[in-house]
Amino acid sequence: MHSEHAPDTARSDVRMSEDVADAEARRIIADAYRPALNVPTSYRDTSPLPAHGDTPPVVQPGVPPMSQRAVDASRLMLTAGLATVPPGLIAIGVLIASRQADPTVIGMICAAPAAVAVPILALARLFTRVAEAAPDEHHHHYSGPIHQEHTTTHTRGIFARTHNDHR
Repeated sequence: MHSEHAPDTARSDVRMSEDVADAEARRIIADAYRPALNVPTSYRDTSPLPAHGDTPPVVQPGVPPMSQRAVDASRLMLTAGLATVPPGLIAIGVLIASRQADPTVIGMICAAPAAVAVPILALARLFTRVAEAAPDEHHHHYSGPIHQEHTTTHTRGIFARTHNDHR
């Protein structure tokens, strides 16, 4: 380091008078207790945002964008799936505590829902195909005054909510 760039350090061959040393000590102490500059660490832009722009929306991380009905259905499925965990844990605890945790029994218990569900699903598909194949043809023969009413019913959800549209 060159001497012109060297920091001002106290030299042992230079002596200060008591007054100069006292003034320098007061200055050093005052600098130590002086508050730091108030530099902002954040800034909030309060200018109003534009109502719309030409930038397309960006998909955010997490649950993908879905309709409210799809969100409700997915949450219902997740909740129903979680509701099966405590009874399963209780059943496992009972089998282990009673020393009846036989691998064959556990296999039959786990396979039972699939063994029941497969025939039910097959019958449901068969009934759907039969209903689709049946013609929707109506022949009406009346004698006298007639009042005909057409009602369309839409029922959705686990807890049935029926909306009847009368025409």
